[in-house]
Amino acid sequence: MATIVSRPVRARTDDYFFTGMSLVILGTVFLGFTRSYFLAGVLHAPLPSPIIHIHAVVFSAWILLLVVQTALVSIGKVRWHKKLGILGAVLVFLMLVLGVVAAIDSQKRHFAVPGLDSPTTLAIQFSQLAVFAILVSWGIHSRSDAPAHKRLMLLGTIALMGPAISRWPFAFLHAFPPATGFIIDAFLLIVVAFDLLTRRRVHRVTVAGSLLIFAMIPAMFALGHSPFWRHFTRWVQQ
Repeated sequence: MATIVSRPVRARTDDYFFTGMSLVILGTVFLGFTRSYFLAGVLHAPLPSPIIHIHAVVFSAWILLLVVQTALVSIGKVRWHKKLGILGAVLVFLMLVLGVVAAIDSQKRHFAVPGLDSPTTLAIQFSQLAVFAILVSWGIHSRSDAPAHKRLMLLGTIALMGPAISRWPFAFLHAFPPATGFIIDAFLLIVVAFDLLTRRRVHRVTVAGSLLIFAMIPAMFALGHSPFWRHFTRWVQQ
């Protein structure tokens, strides 16, 4: 008689958690861009330039891929997960290139996040892309270490949640822009709490990734107010 070997309890718990977190991130992005993009017709949405349209499509594809990838692992389709990982690597490259181009394009239009100035907005955009690149590249390199891989891919995506959260239709976010950073910190605390509950310790990449994102938030505000960065922003705008 054949013996059916089930996945370990910890692995199943990880499956549920990371699939759930990917859905929370999907909901976060949808809530932030519902009026300006998703319900505005996506490709027909009145975005300010073609590059922003392309950036939005690639970014949305990344979020959907995150949901699909976590779901595939949770149902045991690891081989499909690995094959789609090739698409994920391509999307990472496209997101970085388009992210930089979109940030420059927005500054040529003197765009600024409500409550912030243009230099701080540009510092936020570049800092988030840098942290995303570090964490996701690390995650791809660590793909043979499943616990580290899934945490790094999740944390890298959390680093990009600022623009979506800042567009939530809640007045307190516009009245107090740093609240966006506190909400991102809450995402990180959820991952830390999950590690403590399931492992009795925080995974090393959770510590490193969370500290990097946590440091990113005050660092990008400090960078945005530095004379060098303000001069650089004016140069980009011109």
